[in-house]
Amino acid sequence: MSENGASPPTQNRLARALKRLDGDPRLLKLVRLGRSRLPGDARYGDPLSLTGDRAPAVLGRRLSALTSERPGALREVGMSALQVWQGVSEAQGRGRGDRELTIVFTDLADFSTWALDAGDTRALALLRDVGEAIEPELCSRGGEIVKRLGDGLMVVFDDPGRAIEGAHAAARALERVEIDGMSPRLRAGVHTGRPRRLGGDYFGVDVNVAARVAEAAGAGEVLISDAVHGKVQGDSVQLKRRWRFSAKGAPKGLKVYAAEPS
Repeated sequence: MSENGASPPTQNRLARALKRLDGDPRLLKLVRLGRSRLPGDARYGDPLSLTGDRAPAVLGRRLSALTSERPGALREVGMSALQVWQGVSEAQGRGRGDRELTIVFTDLADFSTWALDAGDTRALALLRDVGEAIEPELCSRGGEIVKRLGDGLMVVFDDPGRAIEGAHAAARALERVEIDGMSPRLRAGVHTGRPRRLGGDYFGVDVNVAARVAEAAGAGEVLISDAVHGKVQGDSVQLKRRWRFSAKGAPKGLKVYAAEPS
């Protein structure tokens, strides 16, 4: 007898019965039908939806790893619970696609060229110093770091004015950073829209626009889209139209402005 009172043959029969039940295609179909009617993302559990460090994503990755060899009804039941958790979080305003956000992309001008000669060790040391300098400036102004992209960041803000202020503060903070004669210069692109949150990341046209605006910025420059322009006029920034702007993948007619502190 085992500690719980069941004999090994009984435990084995129970395990086999649960395995058959878990793999029953009719039960699996029924559970998936139920998921389609629950709040949240009915496809929750795919790699895109499980990115990030929020609790549902972390638990989802562990559940997905445990059931990777034999996905079944039990996996779907577990994902259903996480799906509802995610759906409730979004309903409380922490990730809905209709929530307006200001998206900021940053990177370092000419970093890739410098890193080719500097080597990995010095490049990594520089990136660490850059992160320590600029991330507090962005986060202290309400920025949420979505992801790190080599020498750049993707950050979201609730307020476009604070987003521009954070980008300028980050650029100033880099004036204190130098490694082996390399003084990094920040460039940033800012765009306001309604990106769709999925897992720990954001997707959609507005994310692409913000990235394209950043690519057009020069060293030390903060560029903003016309969507941001309409929300910060009269704030503590001076705006100058960038007449020569074209970017592959950006909407036709997109207007871009250089934002400078007043």
